[in-house]
Amino acid sequence: MNRALRRGAPIALASVAALLLAGCAGGGEAPEPTSTDAAAACLEVEAGEQSDAIEVSGDFGATPTATFDTPLEADELQRTIVIEGDGDATVPGDQVSAQVTAFSGSTGEQIFSQPATLELEEGTLFDGFRAGADCVPVGSRVVTVAPASSIYGDEGNEGIGVAPGETLVIVTDVQELVELPVPSEWTEDVPTVEYDADGAPTVTIPDAEPSDELLVAVLEEGDGDVVAEDDVVTVDYQGVVWETGEVFDQSFGNAPVPFSISGVIPGFGAALVGQPVGTKLLVTIPPALGYGEEESSNGLGGQTLVFYVEITETRADG
Repeated sequence: MNRALRRGAPIALASVAALLLAGCAGGGEAPEPTSTDAAAACLEVEAGEQSDAIEVSGDFGATPTATFDTPLEADELQRTIVIEGDGDATVPGDQVSAQVTAFSGSTGEQIFSQPATLELEEGTLFDGFRAGADCVPVGSRVVTVAPASSIYGDEGNEGIGVAPGETLVIVTDVQELVELPVPSEWTEDVPTVEYDADGAPTVTIPDAEPSDELLVAVLEEGDGDVVAEDDVVTVDYQGVVWETGEVFDQSFGNAPVPFSISGVIPGFGAALVGQPVGTKLLVTIPPALGYGEEESSNGLGGQTLVFYVEITETRADG
């Protein structure tokens, strides 16, 4: 599984956006944002010789290929819009769904390619990743040349094979603006949950076809603060693939995990909004609200996912 999704956070529940978060993926201090107060803090990024020279091919919304001379080393952030969309331009504060693909500037090899939900907020994403979707029309494909200073810095990101000081080439397909879905109540074919002596759950999937809807079953309702859409939530969780019943990720046995609602796959975040702290729940997430309909690098694309979740804390983000 792609362990760069987020440092110290649930690997599988976090979308690829989590590895793009400033201060959450490299191990060192986050680079200072380069945006200004002008134009509601749009990044000021121009096309350059290096970004213009990169050839990108492949269907929009799928994993592309990028061809360029290696090793590629950059001193400044550059971006070129290779396909200009016909939708509304994104603005700071938007959440967008995108296909994000990163290539090593040193070797040209693909590092990762996954759907992501990106929060376009100053200081939230590394500028090298934010530049691919910031203040561009929906439907655009953007190629970004991101020097180390705009991404992982001198620390690099060992988990995904980014060397200290390495430049990345990033291709971002900006697909649509995102609004959290509203889950329905889960009443049929709900998995059973049993607990061991330490309170860790075992989720048993029934012999039934998975639902194509986002469904939530509240097993125990809490009485604490209610989770809001812009909160940072701390949970214990276990993730299971419906088709196999296998656990693909969990926090039980470690510590509860904090994350922002905007930093996880849409179905997971939507299941928590409106729930009070102390709640225990099950959520089933169809592929479209998880890691997409197609195969993904973490092996969870095209899969229906089930999460058992215990909400332990929530607070406003920032």
